[in-house]
Amino acid sequence: MDSWSPASWQKKPVSQLPPYPDDAALQAVLAELGRLPPLVTGWEVEALKRQIAEAQDGKRFLLQGGDCAESFQECRPDVITNKLKILLQMSLVLIHATKRPVVRVGRIAGQYAKPRSNASEQRGNASFPSYFGDMFNRPEFTASARALDPTLLRRAYDHAAVTLNYIRALTASGFADLHHPEYWDLSFFERADVSDALREQYKRTSRDIGEALRFMQAITQAKIDDLSRVEFFTSHEGLHLHYEAAQTRRAPPSDKTYCLSTHLPWIGERTRALDGAHVEYFRGISNPIGVKLSAKSSTDDVLRLLDALDPSNEPGRMVLITRFGADKARAGLPPLLAAVKKAGRRVLWVTDPMHGNTKSTPSGLKTRSFDDISKEIADSFAAHAEAGTTLGGVHFELTGEDVTECTGGGLSEADLDRNYASLCDPRLNYRQALEMAFRIAGSIAD
Repeated sequence: MDSWSPASWQKKPVSQLPPYPDDAALQAVLAELGRLPPLVTGWEVEALKRQIAEAQDGKRFLLQGGDCAESFQECRPDVITNKLKILLQMSLVLIHATKRPVVRVGRIAGQYAKPRSNASEQRGNASFPSYFGDMFNRPEFTASARALDPTLLRRAYDHAAVTLNYIRALTASGFADLHHPEYWDLSFFERADVSDALREQYKRTSRDIGEALRFMQAITQAKIDDLSRVEFFTSHEGLHLHYEAAQTRRAPPSDKTYCLSTHLPWIGERTRALDGAHVEYFRGISNPIGVKLSAKSSTDDVLRLLDALDPSNEPGRMVLITRFGADKARAGLPPLLAAVKKAGRRVLWVTDPMHGNTKSTPSGLKTRSFDDISKEIADSFAAHAEAGTTLGGVHFELTGEDVTECTGGGLSEADLDRNYASLCDPRLNYRQALEMAFRIAGSIAD
């Protein structure tokens, strides 16, 4: 690849990456990260790429979800388990609806960086750098907390490593076996604010899949490993290019160059400039990669991005994640679908119905409407149906915890103050996420 290296991005304009005041301290941490074992393997990355290629052909459906921004203090077994459980439950509903395997990808074990609209934040007469995520600085509104600290990169690696270790232990031990979805039950099924209808709908879906698996096993007289075994992949926005480059290396099975901090890194809406550092870095790694697209994306932008990032039109390489907003998806999506289809581009189309639907309450809290999120999903399915293309996945910011951050699904604006825990953007809680899975199932059926 012409003049590319893991460091060639440093010659390009870079956004969302504030300069560190102590470059020597930064370089020392990066050198240490470069000596440490990678967080994921090339074999895992290639396995995900094969599954995404199948999703591009309509043989799988991708579910991607997790925190808007992970925090180090939330690196706890109960939080990780609940996040995994709700994604497994949602995937079960989608398997039942699509009659296809689901590719499960968590925004987890590395989502410690968050782009910001403004480099600084002002409260009263005080102004400090914005909180860019635990990988960059700390959320407390003080000068010392908001100062960029390169040692946080090593802490991010450590927290990602233990999170991945725990996820792998859970999935390898049978916790995620489709034969036993009862293991995934969350305590919220016993809560009064979950309707009997929603609880029974999930239990009926769980029973149907369990019975189907047992029937197929009896007929074939063999364990249906391909259907019952659950694989779980990780993803995060590749925002902090110093961190990503430090974990970039050639690796088996193909001796290609991979970003081995995660399986599926993506480029965000604010960092997809064609001449920018993020596109330069991403064009050289062999992972499947995502790109966020909004109503600001022109057809020319998208086709030029595909030329830069995937010149060979490789199966399983490109995931285009659209985030238009409920009032713009129906009109804005069709031109992009038509252009990519006409160009013969092989991509996986995924909808992110969260980021285009953020608004603020009169008190200043950011929130999202369950109905707006649901509408963008339904409109995206309709646009793809009319274009003769396939919506192959969904991308959510969600949690398995009892938070009150998005309205709808049992919550009003008056409820938001009860447990608004997000450090950045509002997330669906467990009840809203599960109900959303059934809404998606309904859109697929329609």
